[in-house]
Amino acid sequence: MSPDRAALQRAIERGEEEGGNVEFKERLTKDLHLAEGRRESLAAQLRHRVLSGDGEATYVVGVTDDGGIAGIDPEAFSESMDVLSLLADEAGSHIENVDTWGVDGPGSDVDGEGGIVGVATVREGAVLDDDEHIVVGTAGHVDHGKSTLVGSLVTGQADDGEGGTRSYLDVQPHEVERGLSADLSYGVYGFTDDGPVRMDNPHRKGDRARVVEEADRLVSFVDTVGHEPWLRTTIRGLVGQKLDYGLLTVAADDGPTKTTREHLGILLATELPTVVAITKADIVDDERIDEVEREVERLLREVDKTPLSVDRHGVEAAVEEIDDTVVPILATSAVTKAGLDDLDELLERLPKTAGPADGEFSMYVDRTYNVTGVGAVASGTVKSGRVEAGDELLLGPMADGGFREVEVRSIEMHYHRVDEARAGRIVGIALKGVREPEVERGMVLLPRESNPTPVREFEAEVMVLNHPTRIGDGYEPVVHLETISEAATFHPEEGRLLPGDTGHATVRFKFRPYLVEEGQRFVFREGRSKGVGTVRDVTPADGSGR
Repeated sequence: MSPDRAALQRAIERGEEEGGNVEFKERLTKDLHLAEGRRESLAAQLRHRVLSGDGEATYVVGVTDDGGIAGIDPEAFSESMDVLSLLADEAGSHIENVDTWGVDGPGSDVDGEGGIVGVATVREGAVLDDDEHIVVGTAGHVDHGKSTLVGSLVTGQADDGEGGTRSYLDVQPHEVERGLSADLSYGVYGFTDDGPVRMDNPHRKGDRARVVEEADRLVSFVDTVGHEPWLRTTIRGLVGQKLDYGLLTVAADDGPTKTTREHLGILLATELPTVVAITKADIVDDERIDEVEREVERLLREVDKTPLSVDRHGVEAAVEEIDDTVVPILATSAVTKAGLDDLDELLERLPKTAGPADGEFSMYVDRTYNVTGVGAVASGTVKSGRVEAGDELLLGPMADGGFREVEVRSIEMHYHRVDEARAGRIVGIALKGVREPEVERGMVLLPRESNPTPVREFEAEVMVLNHPTRIGDGYEPVVHLETISEAATFHPEEGRLLPGDTGHATVRFKFRPYLVEEGQRFVFREGRSKGVGTVRDVTPADGSGR
């Protein structure tokens, strides 16, 4: 719900004019407005409005032809936006933003709630192709300049030496006050043939939408948490998202720390191609930078990875060689912007890795929202396949192991309303048929024709990264798998596992079943104990899946 009702009033006052870029619609329906002949006519009308507005048109939905406030119910409004999105696509355009207001009028529903009036901004040009969008997960010890580096990349602004650009990614008031990021946050910038496309003010959602619209190549950051008490949130960001690459920061004045080792272990254990950025190069001499780079190289070799110095071998070599065994390293400074050009070039040229784009659609739910006029929204990264507005899906498992039938009302990506989304996209999916409190993190969305079998336990190959003594039968850590974060009991095949050991174990969720697939990797943690694992068998022991 937009707080600025003046935007609606301005659109109505401008009114529909011949040769203008404003169009009034009371509602749009698939049966009527997408019928043969009508669809082509309306797409041509939309194209005319966009051209009249120098690439931008305004559609006011929920009003009469003369601009009178009518209001329509939320379901009709959602259908209208779906139809408008399809018309925009046919006209070579896309919906950039939608603001809604609640009103009293004919659209009020049976419960006495007001109808919806909305203003949709339609812009010329298609939304970015999926193959030109990479998602990068960042990690690093607290105060190692991770969020500051990302802030400087997405804005192009030099930091003030006090972490000023970090504030663009700190989304909670207490995070700004303390200088700590306590949740996942998202930044985005892009590239064209003329160079980087950056955000002027990442706090403005319209600025993000502009970057998505203008860029031919897009880089999204999942900026995670560096402070030890919130390591769980870092794991959530690195395991729960469908990432293409990892970006690990190591401060030049501090060097690798225990937390650095843990974050690197998580990145590499999930087989994520990773870049190491040595930050704060402006506050130390060249000798110290070389020393820290050697420390990072030793750390990588200890875990059988091959370091590649970008300073010595160049960006070209880093692009060609990076994989889950070769790790590029480069020195940077958000204050002087040293090394940022090389990092820009690297991110511009790295190929898309997450997928597969084909196959059956699936998305694990990371966050949930309730949007006025839309309803329940499930946010996450599309794991595989593709999803379209109007698709019929299954949501679950619920606490009893069952799945709920839902329908996709609409899809939004970086404040753009889109017709479809494919693997690797971070999206919000508005769902019909479920209330927001019923949607929980760790649930999954699947095609309705699929036949998912959730399980309470599975067999896994696990490796203990750190533990003060030994892991015995009945050990209870928290398992982080996709977006699932759930307490579980471990039952090692040999009765126990020591630090550094790799072995088989039965893992049983304590409270409820989840959808788990063979081959999925996970992280487990309890206190100072940490480890990683791979799911090997999900066949329920009792055949029930419960």
